[in-house]
Amino acid sequence: MFDGVISGTIRTVQLELLADGATLERVFTGTIWGEGPVWIPHIRSVRWSDIPNDRILDFDAVTGRTRVHREGVEFTNGRTIDLEGHVVQCSHGRRSVERELNGVPHTLIGHFGEHRLNSPNDVVVASDGSIWFTDPPYGIFDAREGHPGNMEYGGCFVFRLAPGGELTAVITDRDRPNGLAFSPDERILYVSDTAEGDGDIHAYDVDVNAGTATNGRRFASPRPGIADGFRVDVGGRVWTSAADAVHVYSPDGNELLQITVPETIANVCFGGDDGRDLYITASTSLYRIRTATTQAKRPAR
Repeated sequence: MFDGVISGTIRTVQLELLADGATLERVFTGTIWGEGPVWIPHIRSVRWSDIPNDRILDFDAVTGRTRVHREGVEFTNGRTIDLEGHVVQCSHGRRSVERELNGVPHTLIGHFGEHRLNSPNDVVVASDGSIWFTDPPYGIFDAREGHPGNMEYGGCFVFRLAPGGELTAVITDRDRPNGLAFSPDERILYVSDTAEGDGDIHAYDVDVNAGTATNGRRFASPRPGIADGFRVDVGGRVWTSAADAVHVYSPDGNELLQITVPETIANVCFGGDDGRDLYITASTSLYRIRTATTQAKRPAR
């Protein structure tokens, strides 16, 4: 059930980004490290991962109850919804990206050439159906998040899986690529780098159809902590996690809003029947706050 309102601080230059009287609610607690949230419209629930406990949870926004969706899931992390409405998710343990059909995960890709992927972390689906995902090594370096292993292809890339099944490395100049999201027009791909000494969000000019990403540059540096997972709203604003708060940036990189949360934040997603609820996965809990915006939709084709 609902846990209640959490006292926190909202620091902002654009109060209109939040609904009137918006307060931060803790709607569930009991995870070790909550990650990878996505809103699933047809069941009106937020699905997210409790990675060290190796389980997937569903928060029912209608009843306020949370149930275990599956256990023994091989340390899933980031997830999204594909063009057909299916959940696509990253598996640290299987070192793969998979699609869930009728509750059963099916591997979409697990190798780059002859080599296994590291531990896919976060994923987005573009308007052409291509799947873009990050591949840092956390699942093979941390036994709480996967299985010990080696970086077989010698890097940590951002990949594009074409609708026909071809896998290409589109960004190879990041140390630990992590969260990612497209701008509303899909001309920019934002990628966070959680490497020590970085922790920023970087922007790349992309051609979704050609599968290219160029002109990488620093976009935003939320502090304290690092940028991990994030979403982009219909106005092109980036809503990102950080150690202390959800930080919101304008498309030109100016900070507009901070919503402090009483524990370290991993990721966020928009949800609710009208898409205006922001859900926040933190270390032990799932939070929610009412906004005045919604997540960017894929461009029409």
